[in-house]
Amino acid sequence: MAVTLRSAGVDLLRTGRRLCVCVCVCVTGCLCPSWLRHQSSQSIQYPPSYVPETSLSRPPWPEVSVLDPEEQYRRHQAVVKTVNGLLGTGDYGRLFAVVHFASRQWKVTNEDLILIENHIDAECGDRIRMEKVLLLGGENFTLVGRPLLGRDLVRVEATVIEKTESWPMVHMRFWKRHRYQRKKIIVQPQTVLRINSIQVAPRLS
Repeated sequence: MAVTLRSAGVDLLRTGRRLCVCVCVCVTGCLCPSWLRHQSSQSIQYPPSYVPETSLSRPPWPEVSVLDPEEQYRRHQAVVKTVNGLLGTGDYGRLFAVVHFASRQWKVTNEDLILIENHIDAECGDRIRMEKVLLLGGENFTLVGRPLLGRDLVRVEATVIEKTESWPMVHMRFWKRHRYQRKKIIVQPQTVLRINSIQVAPRLS
């Protein structure tokens, strides 16, 4: 009797488990007929201008909101006022500049030495001015040119320390099994400059 009741209970549990699984599967929609799925997909109507949201239709970065011209002008005036206050008091720390000289860009500050792979039209001891200033920065502000800063705004001066030549460099071309060998010794002229001062106008125009 006990065995019969136990087997009947096991069968009942198995039947209940099957029913639960069937109900769950039907609820999730895995066993829904194809015509029902087709009908549900056809019932959604999209406007002609609808574009699905993908990485191509919309970039992954957040959209940048365009400021109102009046708000942008107000922020610009606030920044200019802050920088003018720092320039007026001289509380801007050690200045640095990015200059374009001898076909290269150099980030320089006071008392820096730069080595230029060329000779310039100045003798040793001459003081020159670097006019192409791309950027000027201090402790709390940075002035960026478009592409250059004005001559009346920034002044970078340097002194020619030495005019010399580089160590000989050997340029060798060799083809094996062709009896081809070319040797060229290259000596590059060099100029050493010392940055004397970086000056900025007391007020932005």
